[in-house]
Amino acid sequence: MGHSGCVPLEWETVDVTPVRGPDGKFGIPQAAIDSVNKNKVGLKGPLMTPVGKGHRSLNLALRKEFNLYANVRPCRSLEGYPTLYDDVDVVTIRENTEGEYSGIEHEIVDGVVQSIKLITEEASSRVAEFAFEYAKTNNRSKVTAVHKANIMRMSDGLFLRCCRDAAEKFPEVKFEEKYLDTVCLNMVQDPTQYDVLVMPNLYGDILSDMCAGLVGGLGLTPSGNIGLNGALFESVHGTAPDIAGKDLANPTALLLSAVMMLRHLDLNTHADVIQKAALDTIKEGKYRTGDLGGKAKCSEFTNEICSKVAAA
Repeated sequence: MGHSGCVPLEWETVDVTPVRGPDGKFGIPQAAIDSVNKNKVGLKGPLMTPVGKGHRSLNLALRKEFNLYANVRPCRSLEGYPTLYDDVDVVTIRENTEGEYSGIEHEIVDGVVQSIKLITEEASSRVAEFAFEYAKTNNRSKVTAVHKANIMRMSDGLFLRCCRDAAEKFPEVKFEEKYLDTVCLNMVQDPTQYDVLVMPNLYGDILSDMCAGLVGGLGLTPSGNIGLNGALFESVHGTAPDIAGKDLANPTALLLSAVMMLRHLDLNTHADVIQKAALDTIKEGKYRTGDLGGKAKCSEFTNEICSKVAAA
């Protein structure tokens, strides 16, 4: 790479292989947690949580540890890679710490389980203000709050009120409120009517994956988790043990997540160069991995991107 192309970052690599804690359950090694605490910014690949008892979700542990309150997923159509929609450009911003995912459940009597959906003003305001701040910084014109306050008057009502309060602080950004079901309906009919969407945890989980589906799946979708004590960027697709070590994977999602990380660090020129190289490589179609309908190896795809970056 030319001297201008080198991103001014130093990497510290940590191993996140689960270790058995004092309580007998597996979790993330302390060294990995310390490293993120020290550096405040991280980039990670997918982590698998084995199904069943005795395993904590590693992603959830990271989320709690660093107070990662906002999950940000830009979904945009890639030029030259046709899907059902060619003009998608939405960003879903999901509250990441509470809602139905607060994990408060109990069995009242045999065969009757109650699950508590927890919504707090603190978490709702934080994610709402982040969404407007994000829209303003990234020159987006509109924020849509997605909710079901017609049914869950108190919980979603509180979330909605926090969004309205945040909207008042950002008069330059348009604000609208939409029911979750309406958004799903409209999104698959005409995704262009949405810009930035902000919503509680469960809705955000579902809607962000749906939006990824509109642009060709999770293999292309980057994501960032913004927290009080730092930020963690990651590809949202799961692990693929069946192709591990075969040089077949599509690194686009992780690469675009790294680009998001550079933007978070205000290294926008570097981010632009890398993003353009990746998107141009996909657009030209000569080197595409199997999931994109091509025959290229992961390394060939990556080398092509690197040579474009070097030439930039």
